[in-house]
Amino acid sequence: MTSHDAQADVFAFLGDPATHGGGEVKRIDTHAAAVFLTGTRAYKVKRAVRFPFLDYSTPEKRKAACEAELTVNQAFAPELYRRVVPITRAHSRLALDGAGVPIEWALEMQRFDENATLDRLAARGGIDLALADALARVVAAAHAKAPVADAGPWPERLSVIVAQNHDELCGHADLFDPARVAALTQASNAALRGVAPLLASRGAAGLVRRAHGDLHLGNIVLIDGKPVIFDAIEFDPKMATGDLLYDLAFLLMDLIERGLDRAANVVLNRYLIETGRAEDLDGLAALPLFLSVRAAIRAKVTAAKRDVSATDHAAAATAACAYFDLAARLIAPPAPVLIAVGGHSGTGKSVLARALAPLLPPAPGAVVLRSDIERKRMFGAAETERLPPAAYTPWETERVYTALVRKARRVIAAGHSAVIDAVFGTSDEREQIGAAAQATNTPFLGLFLAADLAVRLARVEARKHDASDATADVVRRQDNYEVGDVDWVKIDAGGTPEQTLRAAKAALASHAPGAPAPR
Repeated sequence: MTSHDAQADVFAFLGDPATHGGGEVKRIDTHAAAVFLTGTRAYKVKRAVRFPFLDYSTPEKRKAACEAELTVNQAFAPELYRRVVPITRAHSRLALDGAGVPIEWALEMQRFDENATLDRLAARGGIDLALADALARVVAAAHAKAPVADAGPWPERLSVIVAQNHDELCGHADLFDPARVAALTQASNAALRGVAPLLASRGAAGLVRRAHGDLHLGNIVLIDGKPVIFDAIEFDPKMATGDLLYDLAFLLMDLIERGLDRAANVVLNRYLIETGRAEDLDGLAALPLFLSVRAAIRAKVTAAKRDVSATDHAAAATAACAYFDLAARLIAPPAPVLIAVGGHSGTGKSVLARALAPLLPPAPGAVVLRSDIERKRMFGAAETERLPPAAYTPWETERVYTALVRKARRVIAAGHSAVIDAVFGTSDEREQIGAAAQATNTPFLGLFLAADLAVRLARVEARKHDASDATADVVRRQDNYEVGDVDWVKIDAGGTPEQTLRAAKAALASHAPGAPAPR
């Protein structure tokens, strides 16, 4: 009996409701596996196939692959991945974990709602900013536990991926203009050469790790209101090993491609807050390349799926072209801008900063640097932990602004825009950030928000679980501060957040020479 014959018997057995006590069975097929969903369980069997990137051609190799998938994914989703179970044969009868001879192996998983994967939630408009924030926290936590890998081969592997993308995209000349493919490859290689020293330094810092490797929305599911990552690459550790920002880039690209720019920006900013690594600010220089490579991979993979049916053929072709267009756009990021948002507590600085960030280049938007979070980090406090008055002395405040300016310069040097969210209550503080923009030849816009005392008091008193320590007493005292001559654009922020954002966008369009119009 051939492997395919034996697997046909196994698939028929697992698809038979009688095998599962009469429960309904749903089968899902992929190029490398068959999954059988029944009751609270899912059984995943590797197909007897061999591809350039994986080999499941023998039962022994399929068993090893199941065991590897279990080991790798229990690190991400221990609640989903249960065990590897043998499918046995005795007296011509098959059994799950029976007493006969094992002829096949299945990965037993806890079943989840297939409609709760984030790609399907995205299609229904179900990814809000709170979920994006939670998603970034989960990814950052997973990356913190990911084992450090040998960083030496990583830049060369990335070069190989770029070359593979070129060859495989050229294999679909009916979809992708060869001249455009060549231009994308040339730009990608140029970008790779430009960030080579950066990649080496990040590798030396332990930021090349065995991570997930396939971190798109379809491999994340919402369980009990929390995002859970599953289906990490197990068949080739090299494919799952790389810079942590390259792993994150798949998720960011997937959100960008779906038009979820605000969610993508939240994911990026929350991830940077959670890691707290200054190296990640420098690493933003590689993000356009990482995003573009991920989009090109999706373009070629989607193009290869066109032979399912006439309807799927057309849909896959359209999607593949969209991914390719995105790859070409991402590899050529616009120049960054620097924006400072000042004003007293309760004027809505943080709300405006978060709203502006996704509108600024390059994708997925600006890095938000908030004084409240920077101050908490300096004191080793949790984001919403209240600091003592000693943390707010003039000397400590000067340290905070110096750190914000230093980080803003790193972000800009990496080719990324930054939005600084702080009171900027003195002329020195405002001049310091303006000088940083001038020194780096970066288009700059300072916005100073104002609102009536009653509005500011109401907003501050309504805050919950926020990084700001401002109280009603602080708001009242600020009314007596002498802020000096404010030469920034003054914005009436007493209305709705939408009104404030419109005024800020108008100011950006007219007061920041060289800055692109907000998207």
